[in-house]
Formats: sequence, C-alpha cells, structure tokens
Amino acid sequence: MKCIPGEGAGARSAHGLRRAIHHLSASSALRGESSIVNASRGSRRIMRGACACAVVCALVALCAALEPEARAAAERQLLTLLGLPRRPARVRTAPPPVPRAMRLLYEAQGALPAAAANTARSFHHTPTELDRRFPADHRFRLYFNVSAVPSDEVARGAELTLQRAHNVTGAQRLLLYDIVRPGRRGQSDPILRLLDSVPLRAGDGVVKADALSAARRWLSEPQHNHGLLVKVLDEEAKGVAAQSPHVRVRRRAEEEEEQWRALQPLLLLYTEDARARAARENGESRLTRNKRAAARRGHRAHHRRKEAREICQRRPLFVDFADVGWSDWIVAPHGYDAYYCQGDCPFPLADHLNGTNHAIVQTLVNSVNPAAVPKACCVPTQLSPISMLYMDEVNNVVLKNYQDMMVVGCGCR
Repeated sequence: MKCIPGEGAGARSAHGLRRAIHHLSASSALRGESSIVNASRGSRRIMRGACACAVVCALVALCAALEPEARAAAERQLLTLLGLPRRPARVRTAPPPVPRAMRLLYEAQGALPAAAANTARSFHHTPTELDRRFPADHRFRLYFNVSAVPSDEVARGAELTLQRAHNVTGAQRLLLYDIVRPGRRGQSDPILRLLDSVPLRAGDGVVKADALSAARRWLSEPQHNHGLLVKVLDEEAKGVAAQSPHVRVRRRAEEEEEQWRALQPLLLLYTEDARARAARENGESRLTRNKRAAARRGHRAHHRRKEAREICQRRPLFVDFADVGWSDWIVAPHGYDAYYCQGDCPFPLADHLNGTNHAIVQTLVNSVNPAAVPKACCVPTQLSPISMLYMDEVNNVVLKNYQDMMVVGCGCR
C-alpha cells in the first residue's frame, strides 16, 4: 500500500509496527467497547472511530516495513475493519463491468435509497435448465444467487430493475411474484406470493419493482430460494398476456454478450451489517453529527490565525490501494485522503483545539506539575465516512459505506 504522509510523519520501524498492530488487535475499542467506564456515549463513539481510523494510519508504517509477516498482519487488521472475512480471491479472467446503477449509487456519495442500509449489492440472473420452460417474453423466471451475503446483514431494501423494450405501445402491467414453492408438472401448481404490481406505459427509463420480502426470505431460508416470476399483462385486453412487453427479461439470439449485459434484469439488494446497526442504535443521528460538524468548522475558521505548525491540527495522509495489490478487487476509489492528527496541546488550550473540560483541567495541572500528569493528546474529534465499490468472491459488485474512515477535525482530549 502506498502511503503518502504529510510533513512530520516519521517512518516506524518494523518492530514498532508489530507492536502497534498487536495493540490495535487487542484493543477493546476496536471491538466497540470502551475502556473509560464513565465516558459519555458520544465520547465512546469518537474513541471507536479514532481507533478505526488509527488502523488505516498504522498502515503508513508499511512504507518502511519490509517483513511479510508485518504486512500480512496489517492487511488482516484492515480487512477486519472493512467487515471482510478474507481478501477476495484474484480472478484470472477480467471482472464483469460495473452496472450503471451501481456507478450512480457510488457517485451519490453513499446516499442509499433504503433507510438504514450501508451496503448495496447487484445481482444478475443466473441461467439454469429451468429457463427452457419459459420460452415467451411475457412470462419468465429470474433466479438471483444471494448466498454470498454475510449472515450478519439484514435486508433493508430490494429492487428488481428492468430495461425497457423499444417501439412498444399500449397499457400493460407487470406482476412480480416470489416463488415460494415451485410446481411439479402434472402434480401440483406453484405457490406464488405477489410482491409488486407496476403499471407500464410507453416511455424512457428503467422499470423498478419491489422485491424486499422475497430477499428477506432468501437470506433467512437460502435453501428455499426458487427465484422470482415476472408476468406482463395487457391491460387493454383485460389481463391477457402481452404480446410485446414493455420490458426486457430474456436475451435475444442476435444480441452479443456485452450488449445483453447492459440490458439484462438486475437485482439491487440494500443491507445493513451488524457494525452499522450497532452504531445506529447506540450513536447519534447523522443529522445531529452534521450540524455539530458544521458548527465546529465555522468556529475553527474564525480562529485559524492562532494555529501554528506545531499546534494540534489535521495533517495530510493519502492511502493508495494499488500498491498493496488490492486494485484487482477494489473498483473505486483507487485511494483516499485519510488524514491524521498531530501536534502539541499547549497551556492554555485555545478554543479552536476543541478541548473538553477534562482536557483543560489536565493541561492546567500539567503546566503546574508536569511530573504529575501528561499533556492532553491530539486526537480525531470528528470523522467522516467513505464509500467503497468492490468485487466480492463471486464477482458480484458491492457498494459499502464505511463510517469513521476520514479525519475531519482534531482536538485535545
């Protein structure tokens, strides 16, 4: 991993790196626990965020550490932070192109349409022998293999996205069913559960249908995932099957693979993992944090003239994923500005240093008797998330929002 620190960031030795990684691995703060019994809930969240960001900053030492053992330990620590059990395996073939819908979600800077979700995944239909039973365009079975979704993730939203067919007119209706139990030819009919009913009119743009209840059932009962059934009816003919559906559900004989890949049905699944769920249930709301962040930024700008190079402040640190060999599975970003906090917390603490009452008292005592207590420490007081677009082990595209990955503000604590 290529790490470009700012001025004043010295390289650690390999021995120091091993000690730092061991300390971070054993830290209860990284597991979401606080070592300060009487700390407030907001303070605990800042500590957890600071430790998460510290794992990334510890990777700066990889620039100087040449030992494979130290590099592997740091890589495992970062993968744990990202919620990945292991590094996605390298594939010899070129990965499939990222769907346009996932690109748009990434460009929205982490704003997912499903409330509380912090992860988005895209799935294409997996062809099977059953496809031969659905030769028509108005009725087709779609199967999406969601078995790679981690067990700790909860579905918060699911959308089936269908592309429109050209030069089709008339009023139609799309019916989307969850196949609860498939039928047996000549013995029993399938058990279907209606998920959504979408009116279709001539026009541009994609057609979306809600598939959340089916996705939740698949995640809780993966052995009973029998797919979705799409029906397109002609409303003007009172429910008769549409002869020329408004949407595309199957590949045409003359279409190339790349051409069909951009047109085929896509399932977008929005989930919330255990780490994000715990942070949401125990932490502040995003709106509250944003308001507080805006107030701090405005307050800090007013006192900018008081800052000096040696005073506690945010300093540049760029983390590049390419040099560690992760560019084959991380689609975007290629790297990001993590930043870090460094500097002195002198007496008296200035307002722009965001010192707590405890830090002010500690700094006062240190100024009177330095041997009694150390100075307050320069640490992150405000962190922001980043979004990462990557390929999982089965080449599904995943978009995940990671909290507390970028330092926004520093202070003395």
